[in-house]
Amino acid sequence: MSRRSSRIVAAPPRPTAPAAPVPLTHPAHALAILVAVACVIVSVSFRMYDLDVWQHLVFGKAMAMLGEVPRTQLWTWPDRGAPIANPSWGFSWAVWPFWSWGGAWGLALWRVLTTLVTFVLAYLTARRLGARGVVTLLAIVVCALVARSRSQVRPETLAAVWLALVPFLLHGVRRPLVRDVGLLVVALAWANSHVSWWLGPLLVVLHALALARSRERRGDATRLALVALAMVALAALNPFGLEGMLRPFRFAVTWRHDAFLAGISELQPIDWASHVADGLPLVLLGWPLLALARMRRQGFDVEETLVCVLFTALALQGSRFVAPYAIVAAPWCARDLDAWMADRRTGFARASAWTQGLVVALVMPLACAWEWTHFEGRLGVTPDLRRAPVAACDFMQAHDVRGRMLNDFFLGGYLLWRFWPDSTRAPYMDIHPEDTPAPRREAVLAAFTSRRGFEALDARERFDQVLLSRSPLPRAGLADLLDRERDWALVHVDDATALYLRRDGSCAAVADSFAYPVLPGGALALAELRTACAQDTALARQVWGELERQRASSRAHARFDDLRAVCATSLGIPFVRE
Repeated sequence: MSRRSSRIVAAPPRPTAPAAPVPLTHPAHALAILVAVACVIVSVSFRMYDLDVWQHLVFGKAMAMLGEVPRTQLWTWPDRGAPIANPSWGFSWAVWPFWSWGGAWGLALWRVLTTLVTFVLAYLTARRLGARGVVTLLAIVVCALVARSRSQVRPETLAAVWLALVPFLLHGVRRPLVRDVGLLVVALAWANSHVSWWLGPLLVVLHALALARSRERRGDATRLALVALAMVALAALNPFGLEGMLRPFRFAVTWRHDAFLAGISELQPIDWASHVADGLPLVLLGWPLLALARMRRQGFDVEETLVCVLFTALALQGSRFVAPYAIVAAPWCARDLDAWMADRRTGFARASAWTQGLVVALVMPLACAWEWTHFEGRLGVTPDLRRAPVAACDFMQAHDVRGRMLNDFFLGGYLLWRFWPDSTRAPYMDIHPEDTPAPRREAVLAAFTSRRGFEALDARERFDQVLLSRSPLPRAGLADLLDRERDWALVHVDDATALYLRRDGSCAAVADSFAYPVLPGGALALAELRTACAQDTALARQVWGELERQRASSRAHARFDDLRAVCATSLGIPFVRE
């Protein structure tokens, strides 16, 4: 026997197959599901601070009172009686009973229910796509955390359900007739609850393009293309007709270039500082990487690639598309993460069912903890009204302040909530500035940024009162102009708003009785007053008295603490910040 023939060659080790996925009925999987549900609920249980909800509730209240969908302007005084288009009327109709039944708790229930339905549908879609492991839940929870930034009680919460339902119908319903009817029903409901209705037909078209690559499925692809066209046609079946249907395209083509509308935060690019801990960068990077890893093992997925590219591009355009991106990404990310973890030859895929379940159950809340504790809104049920003109409206009500008002548009919804249907206290603009004619939007923008602009608008409209937001406090603005105008009197001010009355207007007596002699509402004047009070004891004494009145008029007085501290130091009065 030769030396070579006598050598024993060891056979290469056989790759060990990964452990089977933890069954859905296993207690460990059930535990992870319960933790995932709890994480999603906590993620949308921060105190609601968006002021738009109040006008949506007023619209629902109006429908309940009038017995129909209002089609004319009932909200702003310059355009009263003009035609309007409100594609979100269905949301107002649906959410109003929740408020009527439970108030703040009803709104909290709405948020929880719509979010859970959305991500349960995403989870079921992921399972239809092939995900079976317990790690699927981690991707769902992270995507829900990304979407939480748009989980105020707004029309998007209902649109999120429709958005999650479309992929579920496409992948989870085997009978074409049931699927197609379901898609048409979703299209009709979506077009009557939010302007994002066009995302539904878009997803159907992408699915049809993927099917068209297979000869056997081209018939179904053609059928789905026709369904997509029918979904677009159904969007015109709303109380406002083509105007309600075309609203998203007006944003894309015309309104996005409007100087006034471009300043709205949700239409601006993503503020990455606010998304550091919510998982958005992780999903934006992780989804393509997971898709590429799956492609190397199982081949190119046309539909996933198209959806990933298009919705990533939408998300990068502006913050209002971040939540739709997260909802659409959830089932694909869940499937791809599950496939990637199952393909590992050691570690997680080989662990026992209990180990996998407990690890995922532990990681999910840890992944959310920083965002839960550092997000702008704190956990709670009662609405956060620190930005709302609550005390200003109390003052208006107590002293019968009425007349022509100029206001920041985002305060209009709460004003309507407090005073509608009283037309003598209607705002100049409401939460839908796109309904204001373009020339007037330009005039308002000029009024808020220059003396000449305000004088021109005031000469035309002859305002009796001006209500301005102080949160966030601008460096300079219209409030600083009015502080220097003798024709205007600051009668109420707190952290949220400043209310000015014309001295010779309909509320002249109130202006004369309640004008602050020294205390300003603008940022620049406030900074100048702090400097002056540090050097003038007599002025500090006068300002201290006005600060005591301001403090008694509103609980929101933290923005005046620096001035209060300067006055206290100048007068030798003990002062402790609250």
